Amino acid sequence: MSAPVSTVEDAIQAALATVNDPEIRRPITELGMVRSATIAASGVVRVELLLTVAGCPLKDKLRADITAAVAAVPGVTGVEIDFGVMTPEQRQSLQSQLRGGGATEEPVIPFAQPGSRTRVYAVASGKGGVGKSSVTVNLAAALAARGLSVGVVDADIYGHSVPRMLGADGRPTRVEDMIMPPQSHGVKVISIGMFTAGNAAVVWRGPMLHRALQQFLADVYWGDLDVLLLDLPPGTGDVAISLAQLLPNSEILIVTTPQTAAAEVAERAGAIALQTHQRVVGVIENMSWLELPDGSRMEIFGAGGGTAVAESLSRTIGAQVPLLGQIPLDTRVREAGDAGNPIVLAEPESSAATALGTIADRLAVRRESLLGKPLGLKPAGR
Repeated sequence: MSAPVSTVEDAIQAALATVNDPEIRRPITELGMVRSATIAASGVVRVELLLTVAGCPLKDKLRADITAAVAAVPGVTGVEIDFGVMTPEQRQSLQSQLRGGGATEEPVIPFAQPGSRTRVYAVASGKGGVGKSSVTVNLAAALAARGLSVGVVDADIYGHSVPRMLGADGRPTRVEDMIMPPQSHGVKVISIGMFTAGNAAVVWRGPMLHRALQQFLADVYWGDLDVLLLDLPPGTGDVAISLAQLLPNSEILIVTTPQTAAAEVAERAGAIALQTHQRVVGVIENMSWLELPDGSRMEIFGAGGGTAVAESLSRTIGAQVPLLGQIPLDTRVREAGDAGNPIVLAEPESSAATALGTIADRLAVRRESLLGKPLGLKPAGR
């Protein structure tokens, strides 16, 4: 039970403790951002706040949140905020605090550590044009809407499209050598598109792709995520191999369309799990059919591709690979993605959103392996 607030000064500090930094999502008092908070005889409170970087893009939100919290304290007649900037030493201390107090030359990938509780799903496809990115952003938005802490890595370096589809038009903020990812619809997002000018093309070879993925995973401050989704480029190239090296515990989601040609290519993308020793968590069939006004279905791209991929991978891998769901073809999915408002949020009652929500429910609840975990059993005494 917390101690009662005894003075107006205590009440002001308590109010400030309810304000979270918009990027880090932790109280500004805990992060050392509040340099001072004093109240004059007139009841006006002056708060000196230290921003992590000059020109903080969320300065106005901080001003509004602090003003609202402090103004609600009895006896306060006004709020004035003076913004300053942390010194390099203060930023270094904050970085060390966020990383758990450890300062290492090479930041570690938190999701690859033995104690990580984050479920990591790599969304893959054999070829482009099957709607893999649309599936990724809608699953992310659906999982976040269910109260989970979700992050998305746009690992399709050459064909990055996740920021637009999620409406994440902000730029990452840098604190020393740590990156704060923008958020949209409750989802933290990082993409190479946030670091390029305009719509510039990225022309990199394999080693650069590996390093970019490594930085996205290690240098970005993700916080405590429940789920991390990675939108992989099509095929089984450099990024897929790097992912298996950097996150060997990641699980693969295969996206395909119903047509035979796409299904055959998707099988190859899933079969990489035999070489990387990753688990294929399931297959998602996208653009399964078009629902006509009379209620009938037109199978524009054929039928059975998702089932064929799931059955083939089950035989190849030697473990059950389920068909997680079939998503109907709907122009509103494209329209919502172009608008930066995923269809699971824009039109949650639509057939496509319902199918995506059902898949998200299956991914949100997963039986965990007991391999390597202590069960707390003790030998019985004699």
